[in-house]
Amino acid sequence: MTEITGKKKLPPAVERFVLHWGDMGDEWGVNRSVSQIHGLLYLSEAPMTADDIADTLGMARSNVSNSIKELLSWNLIRRVPIMGDRRDHYEAETDIWEVAARIAAGRKVREIDPAVEALRACVVDAADDSTISPVASKRLKEMLAFTELVDRWYSQMLNVPRPRLMALMRLGEKIVSFLPVGKSR
Repeated sequence: MTEITGKKKLPPAVERFVLHWGDMGDEWGVNRSVSQIHGLLYLSEAPMTADDIADTLGMARSNVSNSIKELLSWNLIRRVPIMGDRRDHYEAETDIWEVAARIAAGRKVREIDPAVEALRACVVDAADDSTISPVASKRLKEMLAFTELVDRWYSQMLNVPRPRLMALMRLGEKIVSFLPVGKSR
């Protein structure tokens, strides 16, 4: 990174990635600043301080601090000590499989688990409510069954060794040929 008028200049490819990572995060419901900081730390060769991050990305120090807290809660970055420097330095997890697993785990806790809980309560409430139409009741049960299926699939995939998971992913739609022929639905 080079210094230009008090701000660090990122190489164009790094800047493009950081901006795009921020846009992707925004599309997934993650604060753009959080995603940009993660992208910067992911590509950084060395741990960075919050001040370094703020200077590099042109963000307010308070925004960086809040974003770092969120990234720490997702376990996507960690504090690392630097000999002779009392400031906190941060680095990102760089194993992309581990990053994906941590993001998936965080999303499960924040989205899937509450959805299953809410849907179970709705199905119970609907069973005890004579004003609920059979169609609404059936659709609630179907949505619960689907959400529970996604939850079970996620839990199963956690136990698949990475090389086998990679092979499974590479198979893509070819895996369908190994499944028994039956109804399309």
